[in-house]
Amino acid sequence: MLMQDTIRMALQAITTNKLRSSLTLVGIVLGVASIMAVMTGISVVQGTMEKEMSVLGAQTFQVQKWPAGFSTDEERRKAMRRPPMTLEDAQAIRDHVESVDIVGAELWEFGFKAEYRGEETNDNISIVGGTPEYPQNNTHFVGLGRNISQMDVRAGRKVVVIGYAIAERLFPFVDPVGRDIRVDGRQYKIVGVFDEKQSAFNQSYDSYVLMPVTTFVNTYGMTDREGFPRSVNITVHARSPDIVADAIEETRAVLRRVRGVRPAEEDNFSYFNSESSIRQFNQMTAGVKAGAFVIGTIALIVAGIGIMNIMLVSVTERTKEIGIRKSLGAKPQFILRQFLLEAVVLCNLGGIIGVALGFGIGNAMVKLGLSSSFEAAVPVEWAVISLLFCTAVGLVFGMLPAVKASRLNPIEALRYE
Repeated sequence: MLMQDTIRMALQAITTNKLRSSLTLVGIVLGVASIMAVMTGISVVQGTMEKEMSVLGAQTFQVQKWPAGFSTDEERRKAMRRPPMTLEDAQAIRDHVESVDIVGAELWEFGFKAEYRGEETNDNISIVGGTPEYPQNNTHFVGLGRNISQMDVRAGRKVVVIGYAIAERLFPFVDPVGRDIRVDGRQYKIVGVFDEKQSAFNQSYDSYVLMPVTTFVNTYGMTDREGFPRSVNITVHARSPDIVADAIEETRAVLRRVRGVRPAEEDNFSYFNSESSIRQFNQMTAGVKAGAFVIGTIALIVAGIGIMNIMLVSVTERTKEIGIRKSLGAKPQFILRQFLLEAVVLCNLGGIIGVALGFGIGNAMVKLGLSSSFEAAVPVEWAVISLLFCTAVGLVFGMLPAVKASRLNPIEALRYE
């Protein structure tokens, strides 16, 4: 008997008993769909998070007082006891770290309004006092006008580069460059407008203004609204992607020296880059993936037991058919192969339906639950893993019915009613 004949007979047996085959598929479909829905949802969020976390370029890392990314309460409490990062720390990196070429410094305040001729924004505008290195180190470039300059910083000029959303709100029909704007009740001259840069989490990167760091300090001082010393965020650009790790280590050594950290003590500052943030996020989602895989595996095993029971019933129902085929010369291995193929085909048919259903559910859950701006994702590797697992389930749980069918005595099978 040729393999194509065996496959044809297996498919014929499946299509002949449509209701039984459909009921058998339910468990497989649900098991695979549960795995694929979770993996697809995580892939969608993960892909978007990687883009969001790539706000720092491949050659850039940031040094700050507070722990980066997803920190624990203990880490936050420990960071509170650290001395703030300062503009002098940034200058020490510029002066003593040879593997870096661009060092920026930033100070932030949040929750302000911007106004122009009676029109105003919501009170969600952020103010960043920065150095001219800000656009390059944060991959948010000036699209209209110019960036703040070193002369602006040295002179403490009252100039700003505004975000795209602010320009759209206050200057819908005119060029904002050269015009005066009021931010937090103070007047500044607009010298540039940032390109549009939206976040998939409905967070706007476009609702802030950049002013010279000296202007920020002159206006708001080095103490925040709660009376705590401000801490500078320092962005550092390595000379090439190949030496980012070396640049981080050199920067650490310089900062430990200038901040008086003893050899046995841990760093009193944190640092991160896009790669480390992405790696941390992936580690967090690894547990969710493992949990989904375990749940899906249990569902598939339960479905496999169901397939085994139904196949055993099928062997009993088709005993006379098996006897006729054996009396006509069918060998036991042919009978075994046919019943195994029926189980494998059933499992993979359910797997294909489950994969398609899981893709749809996973993408829909993220788009409806978080944001419609998330890009759809198709985790092909998990689809392949799911189908391979379905094949294994079919082989394992189809073996007992197949062996039983192949060992039937043809004379007794012919007598069976």
